[in-house]
Amino acid sequence: MQATASTPAVISPADDFFRHVAAVKSLRTEPIQNRRARLEKLRVWIHRHRPDIHEAMYADFRKNPTEVDAIEIYHVLAELKHALDNLEEWTLPTKIDAPLTLLGTRSFIQYEPRGVCLILSPWNYPFSLCVGPLVSALAAGNAVIIKPSELTPHVSALIHQMADDIFEPAVVSVWEGGPEVSQALLQLPFDHIFFTGSPAIGKVVMKAAAENLASVTLELGGKSPAIVTASAHVKDAAKRIAFTKFLNNGQTCLAPDYVLVDQTKAADFKKALIEQTRLLFTEKGEPFENSAHYCRIVNQKHFDRLQDLVQNALQQGAKMEFGGKMDAASRFIHPLILTGVPLQAKLMEEEIFGPVLPVLTYKTLDEALAIVNGKQKPLALYVFVNDKITETRVLMETSSGGACVNDCGVHFMHADLPFGGVNNSGIGKSHGHAGFLAFSNEKAVLKQRGGLTTTNVFYPPYTARVQKLMDWFLKLF
Repeated sequence: MQATASTPAVISPADDFFRHVAAVKSLRTEPIQNRRARLEKLRVWIHRHRPDIHEAMYADFRKNPTEVDAIEIYHVLAELKHALDNLEEWTLPTKIDAPLTLLGTRSFIQYEPRGVCLILSPWNYPFSLCVGPLVSALAAGNAVIIKPSELTPHVSALIHQMADDIFEPAVVSVWEGGPEVSQALLQLPFDHIFFTGSPAIGKVVMKAAAENLASVTLELGGKSPAIVTASAHVKDAAKRIAFTKFLNNGQTCLAPDYVLVDQTKAADFKKALIEQTRLLFTEKGEPFENSAHYCRIVNQKHFDRLQDLVQNALQQGAKMEFGGKMDAASRFIHPLILTGVPLQAKLMEEEIFGPVLPVLTYKTLDEALAIVNGKQKPLALYVFVNDKITETRVLMETSSGGACVNDCGVHFMHADLPFGGVNNSGIGKSHGHAGFLAFSNEKAVLKQRGGLTTTNVFYPPYTARVQKLMDWFLKLF
């Protein structure tokens, strides 16, 4: 286990945790300008260290620097700007009008930090999905311990260095390492835990949090569907689905996990999907394995899992419409488009999390909705439609953490939209004000006046006069 380099006296997660506990008291009462200063330092550090972030992301994923800018860095900088622009407003108490029963009182909601928070971040977008929640936690005035993923060691080391460069050790610290570090941290009585990852590990985190009655934000995943209806613009649908699916080699929690396309559009959609995938991720007809725009699977374990999923589907009758080449040595998987995948195949039961896209056809919208609703509630749902009645039906008759109409994944980039899942795909919301609230306790405060009040007239003893007054009072409701 490794503590921050600037604090050699810290020898265990528990020691580090209690150092943060000691800092929380001063964090609760410090000026809001101190929070602003930390966020501004983080913004400046990211701009100065863009080349280092590019280098670390390439080392872990072979990811193109422009893609790193667009997906990893932009998201964090947008979160920072939004927080800096709105911090004073978010932290002001919210006045609440008094009901008839409490006339004469004054009420407000006071936003206080939760305390010491743990951020368990994932490997697929290791910078943005770590530093994004950190922005919200710092905006809300918390002390934070970060556990980045061991599967992306170069980015994790950079995050560690970032914390050492910017923050007071008792406010933000980073612990690198494997599952044993996560387990040690989860035994500690954090005030809030923010986890991004799979539903299976999300259950482990929630069980650990329950031992200390810690609140949680769980951003999980699931099989996010894309429905291409009869009224859809096929080329637009194909391009937007291909981009979101094959970005980051399919290792995106928001990626369309399967497509349901109206049978009248199936042939045109398949042709457009293949064409758009080539146009987006290669240049001048080069092979995908030589493309500078197409990254790699994170490690051998995930490569093997994806290979097994594809083989299982092919053995059950699925047809490979596009792709097929895989190289274990470089962890390369060509974009794969499959049709005729049985619903009972593992590919249709597990979250894919790779560049493999099953395309299924449907005859009626009822059939498509039955497939979607027969699975766990997804993190996102995408519908491509130019028919208001169909659009309304899909949005009303399905449940998902978020949804996009005629696009995929872009709701993640909207700072004023709460982001998160529902049930199996997540608990709680993040981003912007929703992220600030996730890391805050909304403390209800009521100030009562002296003397006679609307409540003390009903104090005991319960005389006939009090009962008569109560009889009259209840008639008002």
